[in-house]
Amino acid sequence: MNTTSVPTMGKRKSRPWYVKMVKQWDLQLLVIPAIIYILIFFYIPMYGIVIAFQEFRLADTFGRSDWVGLQHFRVLFNDPLFPRLIRNNLVMGAMRVFFNFPLPIIFALLLNELRSPLFKKTTQTISYLPFFISWVVAATLMFDFFSLENGAVNELLMALRIIDEPRNWFGRYQYFWGLVFATHIWKELGFSAIIYIAAITSIDTELYEAASMDGAGRFDKMWYITIKGIMPTIIILFILNIGSLMATSFDQIMMLTRMMDNAFLRERADILQTYVFRVGIGGRRFSFAAAVGLLVTLMNFSLLLGANWIARRKGETSLF
Repeated sequence: MNTTSVPTMGKRKSRPWYVKMVKQWDLQLLVIPAIIYILIFFYIPMYGIVIAFQEFRLADTFGRSDWVGLQHFRVLFNDPLFPRLIRNNLVMGAMRVFFNFPLPIIFALLLNELRSPLFKKTTQTISYLPFFISWVVAATLMFDFFSLENGAVNELLMALRIIDEPRNWFGRYQYFWGLVFATHIWKELGFSAIIYIAAITSIDTELYEAASMDGAGRFDKMWYITIKGIMPTIIILFILNIGSLMATSFDQIMMLTRMMDNAFLRERADILQTYVFRVGIGGRRFSFAAAVGLLVTLMNFSLLLGANWIARRKGETSLF
């Protein structure tokens, strides 16, 4: 029996990348403005890192100042305030990552369990409205709420007999970390939950129906379906939050301390960013300010790489 061989088709050669770009010229036109923006405002300014190793003055030609090497870093490390700055950065950053981070997830899960669409939308809208208030306005509201005289918080706590007399919440540094935590949650909770709510809506509803047929309760469906379904989103955002652990909210702290004029709060409020503003920019020590900023960036980048490496080793979702 004679068999005829069927000629096999060779693999089609892929077109070079520049040919694909030419054919997609309309899409490239949409991307080009974003690329130009990133180059001008993010990559080209990176050359300014060199002033962290120079003694830069305003009258100097940029990049032509005297080189001082690591002198500014040595000055920072030998500053008696440095341990306090690192402590405050770490504490407030850890509070934001390990305490503030889970709350939007819990809030999104609870919203998903609401059965009334009207009540659900109303709650979500009210929760993310504070996000659109600037910290200037938000801090003013906080000063009124926590006022020593007729402040709503003091009046409520005295009515509940939790405290016997009004307390000066913004006059004692012991309360500051708690105030930062509470105000950050009030302002960011609803808006931070939006991405988790969007991730929940992408979960196949047939999974919930199948779980109901198997006798699973609401908590079981939340744990085994909802949380599992949004776990990649949680991991990615957690890695990004770890990568910004040392970048504590500068504007929040500046407004709550009245531009760091409240000396009573510096024990808990002073961080590397406010130190740069007060000592570096305020004292016109621009090279020193650049050195401190570079140190913060390197610490955040190291934390980001470490968190991403751990997630990849665990076999979970990672950035790269």
